[in-house]
Amino acid sequence: MAKNKLNKSWLHDHINDPYVKLAQREGYRARAAYKLLEIDESEHLIKPGQIIVDLGCTPGSWSQYVRRKLAGKEGGGIKGIIVGLDMLPMEPIADVHFILGDFREQEALEQLEQVLEGQKVDLVLSDMAPNLSGIAATDAARMEDIIDLAIDFSRVHMKPSGSLLVKCFNGSGYTQIVEKFRLEFKQVSHKKPKASRDKSSETFLLGRGLKNPL
Repeated sequence: MAKNKLNKSWLHDHINDPYVKLAQREGYRARAAYKLLEIDESEHLIKPGQIIVDLGCTPGSWSQYVRRKLAGKEGGGIKGIIVGLDMLPMEPIADVHFILGDFREQEALEQLEQVLEGQKVDLVLSDMAPNLSGIAATDAARMEDIIDLAIDFSRVHMKPSGSLLVKCFNGSGYTQIVEKFRLEFKQVSHKKPKASRDKSSETFLLGRGLKNPL
């Protein structure tokens, strides 16, 4: 009974969510696009000509937003390169190179290298999160593992001057994640966009400028 009430409550909030309605109106696949939009508007992360990788990109709303930012005003393609990677399939997005696979594995990395042609990345995005178990310590460890992967990926593939934006949760393990960011990046800031639900502990960390690029 309690679970049914919770599901109904979530559904009610979702249907009446202004960002859900806005996403439907503006053609975004998920309301998450507006989280990236808000962060980008305050931090000026995304600019034409950049190479941008979207880790865990499915269903694709962040890649959609990036594509719109890199598109010319008159249409006809983009200025820059967008690569999306995910272990789940994604419906195609114009001008986005989608790689189906695990970016820890050689096959996916080889496909990425083919797209990049030896170039380094300006911006790495990660809206990835683990399947939550409800056990705080377990969930914190899983989240930290995902962020470690994003940091490792950035150290290998990103320009020294590049930026990494990751989703995380403000709770158990958060302090350790922030400390890792401070060890790896010259500038670290915390972002909680309005599009992130008030009830959620979701937050975002932005690291700029690698201290230890590979």
